[in-house]
Amino acid sequence: MGNRIVVAGVASWGVNVGVGEPAVDTAASGWRPRWLVSGLGGAAGHISTILRALGDEVELCTVAGRDAIGSLIRWRLREHGLDGRGVVDCGVSAEAAVLVGPDGRRAVLSHSTQIAAVQYPEEVFTEAVRGADLAVLTSTPFTRPLLAAAVLHGVPIAVDVNVIADVEDDYYGPWLEVADIVFCSHERLPCSAERWLARIFDRYPGCLVAAVGRGPLGCVLGLRDGRLVRAEAVAPLGVCNTSSAGDSLFAAFLHGWLSTGNAAEALPDAVLYAGWRIGHRFPSGVALTAAELARLRLRHPVRVRLDRWDR
Repeated sequence: MGNRIVVAGVASWGVNVGVGEPAVDTAASGWRPRWLVSGLGGAAGHISTILRALGDEVELCTVAGRDAIGSLIRWRLREHGLDGRGVVDCGVSAEAAVLVGPDGRRAVLSHSTQIAAVQYPEEVFTEAVRGADLAVLTSTPFTRPLLAAAVLHGVPIAVDVNVIADVEDDYYGPWLEVADIVFCSHERLPCSAERWLARIFDRYPGCLVAAVGRGPLGCVLGLRDGRLVRAEAVAPLGVCNTSSAGDSLFAAFLHGWLSTGNAAEALPDAVLYAGWRIGHRFPSGVALTAAELARLRLRHPVRVRLDRWDR
């Protein structure tokens, strides 16, 4: 096994539905989806299965009830070797629907009220994180109280703050204050990706690596030492479903960064991984091994530009 990584967050059962334009018209008689696929979802589910396929030792800390949905989630987790002691029954299970348009754009519909109220047992996470190489804490409410344990044990912390728009965001603040690695999407940023990265480094002195996923424009990554890395997007199979693209970019980068210690080298593989995955109807159901990713890299090299910046 490779790196030992603890991932805390939601693993859900997701139904992906191919829809036309407009996205859905519930009043239309005889409306039928273009396609429908279901399987394991949720940010922690995506990240864990990707890291596991790439060869890392992963301890997943999530919740799954004893209901039908929870049984499906645990079944899929067992297939990936992830249904360990960190998967606990807090009486609820997460599920979501993802509407996917013909161009691959997606809208996620999740019922998160009960999950938001979950209190994950801190002692389970504390035991899991002791001696880990990295703790990945997704920004779901039940992981907020777990941040202290990762800090206490000196484990580096990585977080993806998704569609954040304010560097002083009250909700995401607890994660940002302690994170060594911060990823986010460009979708709601009030400024350029480069300016946003500068703001992150200025506001959060503990952050060492920060990146902005830019969809078809690729990814921009900054390092506290002044380096800036731009990787252009590549989609070897075209674009079918962009759901979990950000999770794929994030997870593949973390694997590469831990394995090589070089963020600039890890970024192009992460962009390639995300670009390959969105070429599938149900991206959550496919994953590359490290060897498969290496072979894909030979056929689809990613263009990278290295700069330095003066913040």
